[in-house]
Amino acid sequence: MYDPAYEHDSCGVGLVAHIKGVPSRAIVDDAYAVLKSMEHRAGVGAQPNSGDGAGMLTALPYDFLARVVPKELGVELPARGALGAGLVFLPRDAKERALCKREVETLVVQHGQELIGWRAVPVCPDEADLGAAARRTEPRSEQLLVGAAPGLEQDAFERQLFLIRKAGSHKLRTQAALSQAKMFYICSRNYALYYCFYYYSITNSNSSIFTLFKESR
Repeated sequence: MYDPAYEHDSCGVGLVAHIKGVPSRAIVDDAYAVLKSMEHRAGVGAQPNSGDGAGMLTALPYDFLARVVPKELGVELPARGALGAGLVFLPRDAKERALCKREVETLVVQHGQELIGWRAVPVCPDEADLGAAARRTEPRSEQLLVGAAPGLEQDAFERQLFLIRKAGSHKLRTQAALSQAKMFYICSRNYALYYCFYYYSITNSNSSIFTLFKESR
């Protein structure tokens, strides 16, 4: 029997995908429209434009990265399936940010993978109407790009990326020497990247995605 006591409010989610797995920019646009239309988009405080985040989790936009990374970093990406990309939150302090990046780079090498580089992610806090409280705790956003070791299968590569992510988080987020340790966080890795309107690239490019999971937290 129905009982209203079981009613509760929680995160809203949505899934947009092409049933045949065909990449399309329309999937990104549709998911963005869903996200903007959802009332319960994120937990908020006294400021309605400061909350705990709401955005989109996409499949890895390989074509987009293959186009922008050579221009921005001067390097070519490995073939599809051999590229790992993670969206990483980093400290705003330059010295602490450099320390975090060195530690992550060391972990990539220790796990036998190839470090391709770091890509600074364009953001648009003004256009996103980011509140004052959110701006005070805003981390630096960069993409970590990793290449698979020669001959490594995709599943094995995924496991190594998972280990790199977990080892980095455990080591850096608990490091007493870092005053901004909690700003370090690897949001996503390899075949999924997390975006919201705050990130310029996903809302102003012709990226094609075949599946997209939208989360409202």
